[in-house]
Amino acid sequence: MADNFNFELVSPERLLLSEMVTEVVIPATEGEMTVMAHHAPTMTTIKPGVVSVRSASGKKQDYVVFGGFADILPTGCTLLAESAVPVEELHKDELTRRIEAARKELEHAELHEHKSKLEYFIMELTHLRGIVQQD
Repeated sequence: MADNFNFELVSPERLLLSEMVTEVVIPATEGEMTVMAHHAPTMTTIKPGVVSVRSASGKKQDYVVFGGFADILPTGCTLLAESAVPVEELHKDELTRRIEAARKELEHAELHEHKSKLEYFIMELTHLRGIVQQD
């Protein structure tokens, strides 16, 4: 049986979750990663995606995050999200609205680096929309 560790999911609006868990799957920018107790200390940025949490009781919860970063220690993990919401509270049109806002910003972007970041963000949101709408 896996050891438990403390996990906190925080957004600017609220603390979404703070509890003992057995594992957390996070959408790190370098690829999806599973965090468990005794994980090596790591800091990583988070891309738009789904965070899957398995609580110590065995219950699974999913949250949609829109970027941020995670601080991982052997005793716990804190994910500071730019914005986050439980999957069941995500309105279907929210992702479409965010995609359209990013496209509008892309139309007015002048720097190549900014354009590239917006194009990547749009791609991630579009992929996320496909995942969430399938569930």
